[in-house]
Amino acid sequence: MIRLNEMTDEELALSYVRGNNQAFDLLLSRNQSKLFSYILFVVHEQDLANDIFQETFVKVITKLQEGRYIDSGKFSAWIMRIAHNVIMDWYRDNRAKNIVETSDDNDLSNVTGNDITDFNIEDRYVNEQVLRDVKKMMNLLPPTQREIVFMRFYQEMSFKEIAETTGVSINTALGRMRYAILNMRRMARKNKLSLETVY
Repeated sequence: MIRLNEMTDEELALSYVRGNNQAFDLLLSRNQSKLFSYILFVVHEQDLANDIFQETFVKVITKLQEGRYIDSGKFSAWIMRIAHNVIMDWYRDNRAKNIVETSDDNDLSNVTGNDITDFNIEDRYVNEQVLRDVKKMMNLLPPTQREIVFMRFYQEMSFKEIAETTGVSINTALGRMRYAILNMRRMARKNKLSLETVY
């Protein structure tokens, strides 16, 4: 008999549907960090991200128990899609406020990729400043553009995967990325920022 930690996420999901609660615990531990980072990146507020994360997993459990999960080999994309829908529902419900706040303490260092390595001190400082500037500009993008940038550059998803996860066409995903880049270039020009790193 195959052990739980040797199962794929898809196998764990189906095992949970058959009544194995330990399978769900392992599913949660495998996916929670990546999913929470994505939610926090989009909503920019720790408490709200926690609420959305919890609501997402309530929906995941409900859908699994209702037999609404079909093993397609993309469990993580499936839960990302659920999280995306929960986030969009929250934005629709709060549209009247029409304000998306960004806080200065919402640093994205917990979701970045590789650190800058082996440059001289000046080059390292320049590169770190460029990355900080890029993150600040990303924080100012509308949520749908910020989400696309996060999925593309931080999670290295293809535009096809992004389109499937967010429930839009590939052209819409590409369009949102294009507008995100245009907006960031405009912000860079306005603030006279150089976005070139030193290699």
